[in-house]
Amino acid sequence: MKQPKGPQTPTFVQILQWVFSPMSFMEDCAKRYGDLFSIRLGTNSDPLVFVSNTQVLQQILTGDTTKQFEAPGDLNVIFEFLLGKQSVITLSGTLHQRQRQLMMPPFHGERMRTYGNTISNITDEIMNRWQIGKPFCVRSSTQLITLRTILEAVFGLYEGPRAQKLEQLLSVMLDEASTPLSVAMLYFPAFQKDLGAWSPWGRVVRRQQQVDQLLYEEIREHRENPDPSRTDILSLLMAAVDEAGQPMTDQELRDELMTLLVAGHETTATALAWALYWIHKLPEVREKLLQELDSLGENPDSNAIFKLPYLNAVCNETLRIYPVAMLVFPRVPKEEVSLAGYDFKPGTVLIGSIYLTHHREDLYPEPRKFKPERFLERQFSPYEFLPFGGGARRCIGFAFAMFEMKIALAKILSRLELELVDNGEVRPKRRGLVTAPDRSIKLVVKGERAVKSRTLEAVSS
Repeated sequence: MKQPKGPQTPTFVQILQWVFSPMSFMEDCAKRYGDLFSIRLGTNSDPLVFVSNTQVLQQILTGDTTKQFEAPGDLNVIFEFLLGKQSVITLSGTLHQRQRQLMMPPFHGERMRTYGNTISNITDEIMNRWQIGKPFCVRSSTQLITLRTILEAVFGLYEGPRAQKLEQLLSVMLDEASTPLSVAMLYFPAFQKDLGAWSPWGRVVRRQQQVDQLLYEEIREHRENPDPSRTDILSLLMAAVDEAGQPMTDQELRDELMTLLVAGHETTATALAWALYWIHKLPEVREKLLQELDSLGENPDSNAIFKLPYLNAVCNETLRIYPVAMLVFPRVPKEEVSLAGYDFKPGTVLIGSIYLTHHREDLYPEPRKFKPERFLERQFSPYEFLPFGGGARRCIGFAFAMFEMKIALAKILSRLELELVDNGEVRPKRRGLVTAPDRSIKLVVKGERAVKSRTLEAVSS
């Protein structure tokens, strides 16, 4: 059986390369071995096969529905310490399908757009903190916007003591989880030992316990005070029942809330930070965006913003060039299968590389250049452009994330003149389990946008 080749270095070395420099590791492997290659990231003997061939991606991601492949949740065990065993990410088969169906309604288009005012108001609040002439860290601000938005969307509040405590704990927990040491602990189970409050894993465990306590308090409060008129996601999840008429248990609710809180803000915050960097690094991109936004007039409807073609292209190119998620969730063939001339036995772990696919020269000429026009000139298939994964494991909140990005960007760009403090290049690096800028991106407020003043003058005259 013909198998994809890969590096012959010890497993330990490959894990370190994957933890500390995943993008360059993948690029080096693709250059040497092609668009299917194998690497070892675990103690088991079988290697993982990374895929950036779009035809193969199409086969394995559509194979979810043909039952030729499966996407077992136990292969996502690396997320379990944070999200729990009942998360839609860590479940498999019919249990995964059940949870996914129960979680879909809050992200339905029309219901999702009711959060437009929330996103806009929170973005305004954060912008009010920025002072003219004083640099600020972009990612800290975008993280506040997305964390408060998801707290408001999930719980219907973000100003109470519990929400404030949850905001603080989640921020600290995710910052600590973003270090290379924390990621290494996930790949080396021997490090996952609670040796007391001051040990690395001990801190993780105790912080998680504090978050859990707050989540269970919120669930209990919602159960004791049911209100059919509430539209927050937790209320909708509690009201949802499966085909057997069964609602989610408290444990299932806790794990799904944790999934939404983590996956629903950390990723979008990073994407927003990248977008603001590119928009202000490339004046021609900013000018085109402002012309498009100004064409909507004052106080545009969120649906009109969502449909803007160039804004959509800028968001897509942001997610293409340095996708926040580097990989799709693993697939395994249920029977022997041939893909691109290679033969795979049942149970072989196949992982689509979003990063490598988005950097294919044949799909995206000059892939390291930020060119939103790509997305105006042609339509990419779900196997050529897949920032939110694909198939049965595609991110449930992808439309919410795009909506939030667009509303926040429109609000910031329409209101303020901003400038990069340092126009030097920013590159991607690992931040926990996602991709993030390798250094702090800082912007400075030059003033309110002149176009706003002209509009006000025209109205007053």
